[in-house]
Amino acid sequence: MKVVVVESPAKAKTINKYLGSDFHVLASFGHIRDLPPKDGSVRPEEGFAMDWETDPKSERHVKEIAAAVKGAEKLFLATDPDREGEAISWHVKKVLEDRKALKGVEVKRVVFNEITKTAVLDAMKKPRDIDQELVDAYLARRALDYLVGFTLSPVLWRKLPGSRSAGRVQSVALRLICERESEIEAFRAREYWTIAADFQTPKGAVLGASLTHLDGVKLDKFDLGNEAAARDAEKKVAAASYSVSKVERKRTKRNPFPPFTTSTLQQEASRKLYFGAQRTMQLAQRLYEGVDIGGETVGLITYMRTDGVQMAAEAIAGARDVIGREFGKAYVPEAPRLYKTKAKNAQEAHEAIRPTDLARKPEDVARYLDKDHLRLYELIWKRTIASQMASAELDQVAVDIASADRQIILRATGSVVVFDGFMKVYQEDRDDSDDDEAEKLLPDVAEADAMLRRSLKAEQHFTQPPPRFSEASLVKRMEELGIGRPSTYASILGVLQDRNYVKLDARRFIPEDRGRLVTAFLESFFGRYVEYNFTAELENQLDDISGGRIDWKTVLDQFWKAFSGSVDETKDLRVTQVLDALDQLLGPHFFPDDGSGKDPRVCPTCSSGRLSLKLGKFGAFIGCSAYPECRFTRPLTTGESGGEDEVREGPKELGNDPVSGHPVTLRKGPYGYYVQLGDESTLKAEPVPEPQPEAPPAKGKKPAKPKAPKAPKAPKPKRVSLYKGLEPADVTLDVACQLLALPREVGPHPETKLMIKAGVGKFGPYLMYDGGYKSLAKGDDVLTIGMNRAVELLAQAKGRSAAAPLKTLGEVDGKPVTVHEGKYGPYVSRDGVHATLPKDTTPDSVTLEAAMALITARAAAKGGKAPARKTSAAKTTAAKKPAAKKPAAKKAPAKTKAAK
Repeated sequence: MKVVVVESPAKAKTINKYLGSDFHVLASFGHIRDLPPKDGSVRPEEGFAMDWETDPKSERHVKEIAAAVKGAEKLFLATDPDREGEAISWHVKKVLEDRKALKGVEVKRVVFNEITKTAVLDAMKKPRDIDQELVDAYLARRALDYLVGFTLSPVLWRKLPGSRSAGRVQSVALRLICERESEIEAFRAREYWTIAADFQTPKGAVLGASLTHLDGVKLDKFDLGNEAAARDAEKKVAAASYSVSKVERKRTKRNPFPPFTTSTLQQEASRKLYFGAQRTMQLAQRLYEGVDIGGETVGLITYMRTDGVQMAAEAIAGARDVIGREFGKAYVPEAPRLYKTKAKNAQEAHEAIRPTDLARKPEDVARYLDKDHLRLYELIWKRTIASQMASAELDQVAVDIASADRQIILRATGSVVVFDGFMKVYQEDRDDSDDDEAEKLLPDVAEADAMLRRSLKAEQHFTQPPPRFSEASLVKRMEELGIGRPSTYASILGVLQDRNYVKLDARRFIPEDRGRLVTAFLESFFGRYVEYNFTAELENQLDDISGGRIDWKTVLDQFWKAFSGSVDETKDLRVTQVLDALDQLLGPHFFPDDGSGKDPRVCPTCSSGRLSLKLGKFGAFIGCSAYPECRFTRPLTTGESGGEDEVREGPKELGNDPVSGHPVTLRKGPYGYYVQLGDESTLKAEPVPEPQPEAPPAKGKKPAKPKAPKAPKAPKPKRVSLYKGLEPADVTLDVACQLLALPREVGPHPETKLMIKAGVGKFGPYLMYDGGYKSLAKGDDVLTIGMNRAVELLAQAKGRSAAAPLKTLGEVDGKPVTVHEGKYGPYVSRDGVHATLPKDTTPDSVTLEAAMALITARAAAKGGKAPARKTSAAKTTAAKKPAAKKPAAKKAPAKTKAAK
């Protein structure tokens, strides 16, 4: 027997089918151990010795792997084909060695870029040893992150209460967001005007043009800086007569974009599909690990963590075949397109992200995929196909219209697509671009043609501040600076939001005040470690470790000596020094100039004190310098005083529920984001029934005191938490209403006809079927999961309640009686009652009558205790009542004799 260890159970199931009965494929469920989250887990003074601790959640999986390996011939470690996957394989091997489970077992590493039968079988023929250089790069990265976090966080706690380190790379990404916000706050809009006119050509067509030259001088953007200058120019333009002075025509080509890397996939999925980086990676993981298509589980895309843009020769040939067949020979370029990555130290062994079979079009797999999986697959398929298509050809035309003395010139520009080429399939979206690339067809004109001016318009404009970073533009900027690597982008953005250093508003990052405080502190006292060049150079050194060009402990030693020295310098740092530095850096943010000429730092209470940044037990706040005489304070921002997160964030109104008409809001509470239907002000209190007139008291008794009517109770608004993977920015009114309508019916099971439901519970999204529950896997959406995927998940579930039936024996009272294979052997089931088959009865031989006898006996056994308690209680009551009456007591012995 040969044992294969992969990372996920979905991948294990797929690969097991490919390899056959001689192999036993198990999942490690990701990393099995990590550095304990306590001081001393990495010890620089001992040559950067590291302590590792097996995750308690992974212990069961480790035991299963160890049990399977004992007595096995070979162990193949087939985790993901990147540095993190190499590290997981290394951890598995080390743990098994420590448990003496590898005696006489040959250990090999295999990697495959796609989960298809051909790729897996080819990989198994080319095993290798674990790449220690990749492992060393992982160890260095893990040690660096640990040392920065556990060394810097205590400094922040002491000098800046309420703050902690965002992380080595996350701090640099946070700095990018904070600096962009400072640029926006410092921005001052500048006015400018433009002049546009419409002209009629000799053939009667209309052509629009903009003023570019006035008085023989080319206009700059701000030359018409106010209305007076614009009106003066408008008069001069209106007074002249015009003709065409020049016509320029130029044929240009536009080449397709290369296939996706991790970062470009995240960017385009954000722009086109509005997916967050984490959501994109979850969906891509599922497409990579495999989808059941017509009874066969197959990986639809290649590995999704890569910075390579090249494709295998057979993939290029497949793309060219599809292009010729679907779009015609004109769209197939003469030679295949070969791309080379621009990223430094790219993992060239990895292909770009592409479909494993380009002949498998999106419409061919639509019925097997959920909505979001299909949208992402379609995006990847189109980008890959377009990357091998012919270039698009455009005619660009520019027409200059001049006054008779050539002192005034207006220009019209346009472009016409002559041949669409790759644009027939795919066009990339551009973030924050001012370029209007929409086609504009100009009428046919010739030089010296007289042009009759029809209209003239002067327009006022104001310059705009730089846009805030979206997920797409931030990932792009980090990639340009060399910060982070493909496998880290999603986690970087996640950490910043989880620690409330930034928030997403309208899909744009806005830094919270606590994030700005941490950034200002690091820039003031640890400036080197949040510099872009320093972080990028450190990433390059980690790449050099993986390439065997430098020793990993040398890199750590050089970093630690300088870093620990910087930390030591802050030991004598007084809090007042910290406050002065932060107050100076963040003053323009906390005390903005409103243009009134008043000092924004003057205390509004005493009018003599100066407002500045203060530190208290619960963090930073704004206070008056005249304390304690003046006790004016205010939080950094409204609601920042430590109240509930919901108050600080404020509910976001999504709209009104179309059924009830109540408002639907998105809120944030102590346990995360949730949606809410209505509130106490919109939900009517339940009516209290009017008190009924009491019967007159019995003779000789006092009348009872009238009871005060109970106050009506307002019903609590319905709330549903956002499950992991659903970003607050992605919650629309429609999504919120779907959440509030959970659980929803997926449909009846094709075998048992029992209803399958999907909902969200305490432990996340789940399926409910036949009295049992099954948690949804990563990438499954509770709002859109379909019947095929639901049945697949239920078939994987452990326990009787979710096991798929072997066969249906028939129906009793309209409810099916089914046979299942369970953990403890075969059993029969009806309406949530399960009964084990006797040892001498097989699933094939059991009849409907025998099954119902077993189920009836099981139901009686399950319900026996409750009736017994009721009967006992009844007897006791009955025995007590007759005790007061002598005739009843006489009859009791007679009953006893009869019973005997």
